[in-house]
Amino acid sequence: QVQLVESGGGLVQAGGSLRLSCAASGNIFTINAMGWYRQAPGKQRELVAGITKLGTTIYADSVKGRFTISRDNAKNTVYLQMNSLKPEDTAVYYCAASRITIVPISLVHYWGQGTQVTVSS
Repeated sequence: QVQLVESGGGLVQAGGSLRLSCAASGNIFTINAMGWYRQAPGKQRELVAGITKLGTTIYADSVKGRFTISRDNAKNTVYLQMNSLKPEDTAVYYCAASRITIVPISLVHYWGQGTQVTVSS
């Protein structure tokens, strides 16, 4: 089993920045891909960004150029730097991990508990 613990959410004004962290523990040697999904009220959970153990990244079109995902394999931690935040980025952000890939969502094996990000206009 793998446990994921997120931190770094909060309230920020539009145009501001936040950095999310997700620390993995347990059988972390089985994990290849990690990343972030988000879910706004009344909407489906959607991919934000993902990164493999070798550093290959993927981003949702809506966050390209504003968000950056990175990974510290020594610390078993993945980060999401979010810049130029918009009100439409408001959502609960979930850390995700998979033995294979986090895209599509059906291949995610482990989830964090979620952290709220609220962007005020």
